[in-house]
Amino acid sequence: MDILQYTLAIAAGILAGIINTLAGSGSAVTLPMLVFLGLDPSVANATNRVGVLVQNVVGIATFQQSGKMNLSGGLWLTVPAMFGSVLGAWVATILDKEAMNAAIGAMLIIVLATMFFDPKKWLRPQSEVKPGRPSLLTLFAFFVIGIYGGFIQAGVGVFILTAMVLGTGYMLVHANAIKLMIVLALTVVALGVFMLSPLEIDWGIGAIMAVGQSIGAWLAAKFAVSNPNANVWVRNLLIMVVIYSILHFFGILDWVFALF
Repeated sequence: MDILQYTLAIAAGILAGIINTLAGSGSAVTLPMLVFLGLDPSVANATNRVGVLVQNVVGIATFQQSGKMNLSGGLWLTVPAMFGSVLGAWVATILDKEAMNAAIGAMLIIVLATMFFDPKKWLRPQSEVKPGRPSLLTLFAFFVIGIYGGFIQAGVGVFILTAMVLGTGYMLVHANAIKLMIVLALTVVALGVFMLSPLEIDWGIGAIMAVGQSIGAWLAAKFAVSNPNANVWVRNLLIMVVIYSILHFFGILDWVFALF
């Protein structure tokens, strides 16, 4: 890699670390960059998990240092996501990506609609989580989210936040902290599956991008715990990320770029 490639990898990592920590879908930045840097898409999908793992460790540590890393109820949601991640990583090379992209795009349109039609839940000042085990439907939802996270990663944070805010009653910043723990857990599982498979991981490029993602995660977590209007900022960023992801998964961005 030359100096330009190093710069691009770190810059993409910083942007992805910020987006992933505050909202999700940062892998929509890092995956194309890894392919641009010369990796096969399947190798890029596996290598991308290196930076995701490191950035979530940094984000969690930053939240903990602030004293605002409330993980109450998070373990219940993490376990089914981890089991789902095993299945998702295992089938990562055999599913039709075009059909998957169309389904994800359709789901994101629904997510986007909920942000506009039910803004009070997204901006609630306090979490309203019922104590004890979540419903079986909620646990199954996180198992499905884990399957998707193990399979492709990009956008999993959006689905986790949506399920936590609308399905279980978390406030957005609280949900963000637990989201990092869930994504870390399912990434560890998926990375383990990839390491045991014939698929190769480019640890060098993964480590370089992880440096940028760590910086981005640190900056984003600092902002989330210190800004009193973080809920509003995170929701606005989430809306932009979801719109971008919809255009990406339906191939509209590729069509637009092809015109130029």
